[in-house]
Parts: sequence; structure tokens; C-alpha cells
Amino acid sequence: MIHVTSEIKPLKKVLLHRPGEELLNIIPERLTDLLFDDIPYLKIAQKEHDAFAEVLRQNGVETVYIEELMAETLDQRPEIRMLFLKQFVEEADINSNYYTNLIIDYLNENYPKNIDLVNKLIAGMRLNELPKEKANTLIDHVQSYESTMLLNPLPNLYFQRDPFSSIGSGISLHKMHTKTRSRETIFAEYIFNYHKDYKDTKKYYDRYEFDSIEGGDVMNLNEKTLVIGISERTSPDAIETLAKKCFADPECMIEEVYAVTIPKSRAFMHLDTVFTQIDYNKFTVHPLIVGPMKVFRLTDSGNRKINITEINKPLDEILKEILKLDHVDLLPCGGGDIIAASREQWNDGSNTLCISPGKIITYERNEVTNEYLRSKGLTVLEIPSCELSRGRGGPRCMSMPLVRED
Repeated sequence: MIHVTSEIKPLKKVLLHRPGEELLNIIPERLTDLLFDDIPYLKIAQKEHDAFAEVLRQNGVETVYIEELMAETLDQRPEIRMLFLKQFVEEADINSNYYTNLIIDYLNENYPKNIDLVNKLIAGMRLNELPKEKANTLIDHVQSYESTMLLNPLPNLYFQRDPFSSIGSGISLHKMHTKTRSRETIFAEYIFNYHKDYKDTKKYYDRYEFDSIEGGDVMNLNEKTLVIGISERTSPDAIETLAKKCFADPECMIEEVYAVTIPKSRAFMHLDTVFTQIDYNKFTVHPLIVGPMKVFRLTDSGNRKINITEINKPLDEILKEILKLDHVDLLPCGGGDIIAASREQWNDGSNTLCISPGKIITYERNEVTNEYLRSKGLTVLEIPSCELSRGRGGPRCMSMPLVRED
């Protein structure tokens, strides 16, 4: 069951991915391709992620792991195992039918347990893992046997916010912006098509759509309102398509969608890297988005058409109108200090996970921002983050709420 109508209502169930051996297949030459700036130390990254999960559980949140949920799906429906495996490998763009078929056969035979198969697909596969007997084919002579990755890893999977978004009792299953992350959404595709607890969930967007959208840009401001960032990873066309499908479903409560333009840069990757809700009337922001910015309001005009209105107001004024509040506090990353804001924004100082109104999880390394938030009355739960932060994503990025209380 999916039920999420807010960014701040008490979090009851959340989807995570504990970093695994996929981080061991990041090499310096592939950092840009794999969307990393540095190579995390797996052992410490896992300890940090375990600490994150433990803070969630200590605060009454059930933690569910994507790899386990996918394995459960295959256990429940054994007839789809080969369908899933073939799709996953074929979408890896191996560019060789010979190796594609060889990998499928090898993985199916050598990983009979579904949980092991799923973890292996996430980790990736090197050429030297295949049987050493070579066929007399030209590609066998050309390939560098010791170092070539046949099946690329999914090192960004621990950022579970992006592959799909929970919207009310439905989801938006995303078309990811980069090829590196496109296969991450296959897991959600099968879970929401076949898992006994999730197969009846409505989809308001699908991974086979043409335009990209990612979950870090999608926010449930309340049961009737979505706020979505127009970013380097989410296109205006995708937002319009999602809005139309929400408006067309009589069971969907969404009545308006606000599209917010943000700078297209690595530091401002998604809307939630510069803006998150942390209480009824409090939001974290990067100081550079507080000034003039383009915001568009999308509403239903009937017959699958959209009304689009540009709103020329400061962000806090827009939020007050949406939430029907007299006052909204925009709390800047770094407490407003431009140097601290720049440093801590790089390590996701604005990317907080709200687990109940006024109670948030943050990275402990963002000391200036955390102390500032405490001074404003927030309960700040810090987690270690030396290695997790190397992937450029914070606690909100690492979590996908499945259930929040009303």
C-alpha cells in the first residue's frame, strides 16, 4: 500500500537501499559516467547507512529495502524471473548479442536465490567473472579480459528518492535523465506490476515515457498540491504529462501542480537539494533561490488540457497561499553565511528528511546549518555522512516514503 500526501506528516514506512558491492565497481576513469565525484569507502558507507536506518526505526519508521522487495516479487512469481533477468541485461546496452546471452545464462545458473541474483545485478559484472573458456570470436580477442565491466553497476541506487515518487495512493514511475540510472526503475516496474502488496498501485507516469523526471524534484506539499522542480534532470514536458494524468484520475486528489525553475548545475541537481519542507511553516532553502525565480501553476481546464499561469511572487508568498498560512519561514542553508552555505550545500545541507513535523534527519557534517535549524526550534537528528555524501545526496535523497500518516 502507498499513502503519501505530505512532506512532513509522521513517516511510517520508507524504502531504502543499503549500499553494496556496486560501489566496488566504481573506478576513477568512470566517475563522470557513473555520476560520482569520488569513490566512497564501502565499509564505512554501509555503517553510515545502517545508522540512518536505525535512527528511522528508533523513531517508529518501518524500513523496507528495494533489493529485498524485488526478491520477494520474484519469489512470489517465479515465472517472471527470466523475463526480469533478460530485460535487465538487455537494457544494459552491452552491444553484443554473444555476451548478452552469455551473461543471462551465467547469472540464471549461478544465482538460483533471487536475493543473490538481485544483488548481483545491482553490483554489476566484470568480464573476468565469466567462465574462462573462450569461443573463437573476434570480440573475445578484442576485450581486455581483466578490467572490462560487462554489466555496469548501479552505484546511485542508494538514492531511492529518484526512481519513483509516491503521490497519494499512487506513484510516478520515472524515466531517468541519464542512461547510467535508467535500469534502477526496472525494480519498481516489477514490484508495482507483480508484488502482491503493490501490484494494484496506480501509475501517473511510466518509465517508458519520452521525457525525463526524477523523484528528487517531486514534492507532496499537501494532499491537493505537488511542487516539482524544472531541473537538469526533470523536463517541463514530463511535469505537464504527470499533471494531466493526475487531473484525469477521479480518485487522485491532486488539483494543482507548481513547477519551479532551479539552476541547472551539479550542486543544484534536484529541487530537494535546495529546498525541503521541515515543519508546517518552515522550509530549508539555499540562499540563492530565495530571490526572483520562475514559478508556474498548472491546473485542470478539462478535456485533458492544462491551464498554465506564471506567478511573479517571492517563494515565501507562494507557499503561504498554497498552505493557507499567515507566515512561512525560509531557513537558509549555512544560516545565511554565503561561505558556509556553499560548503554545506555541496554536502546536502538543505536535503533533510522530515519524519514528523519539526523533526528532521540531517548529515552531521553540516554543523553550521544544523545548529541554525536547532536555534529555530527544530529537532535535528544527525547521522554520520563522510562516505555517503560523496554521492551528492542527503537523507531525503536516500529515502522513498511509502506511508505517512494523515
